[in-house]
Amino acid sequence: MCKDKKISILNAKNDVKIPMMEEVTHVYFVPGMAADVSIFEYINLPNDKYQVHTIPWKIPIKDENIQVYAKRMCKEVFHENCVLIGVSFGGIVAQEMSRFLDVKKLIIISSIKSKHELPSRLKVMGKIKAYKILPTFIISKIDNWEKLAFGDFAKKRAVMYQRYLSVNDKNYLDWSIKNIVCWDQEEVIEGIVHIHGDKDIIFPIQNIENCIKVKNGTHVMIVNRAKWFNAHLPEIIEE
Repeated sequence: MCKDKKISILNAKNDVKIPMMEEVTHVYFVPGMAADVSIFEYINLPNDKYQVHTIPWKIPIKDENIQVYAKRMCKEVFHENCVLIGVSFGGIVAQEMSRFLDVKKLIIISSIKSKHELPSRLKVMGKIKAYKILPTFIISKIDNWEKLAFGDFAKKRAVMYQRYLSVNDKNYLDWSIKNIVCWDQEEVIEGIVHIHGDKDIIFPIQNIENCIKVKNGTHVMIVNRAKWFNAHLPEIIEE
């Protein structure tokens, strides 16, 4: 993986070498399942070193497998030697995308690196194909999650979910859940960086190996722990 280099040019008038700006690193973010790219609105990387891009979800084509879908997502990546970061299911898709891209670094957040890190309940769901009977059509029709919540904390969380989980197409939801519980990746991709919260209830930390652990980090820490990522992502990217 190549590191950015500082280039100098020669001033013809006084033979003084003038340093040019360092080439920026392009960082691409893939959101979590059903999430809009606005989940990254509080992520601020130094703009003199990084240029941030977000990749929104595409609606899957009928019976499209995850590898073909990932290749379609790669059409939104316009720079070589980029950094690719995926959150939750976006981490799974980012791993599949990395097979078709020249990436400087692959980072996943609140996600899994192989099918072996799935919690038992999701493994069972995949084996018995329970994902086929999940009422995702109900989720796709909910337009005010706040009405379903009780208590101030729950209402605040519901408002947050309603704001960020805006990709509610039923076909997309059905496809995404199937591809999480049926993901068949055996081996961990070499060099991948995994950031995970120790309070993640979707992918419990007990099942996760070799990760950067975020204390009190939940599954939605990309939103509510954005300061942690702003402080640490540059260092993680450059390691």
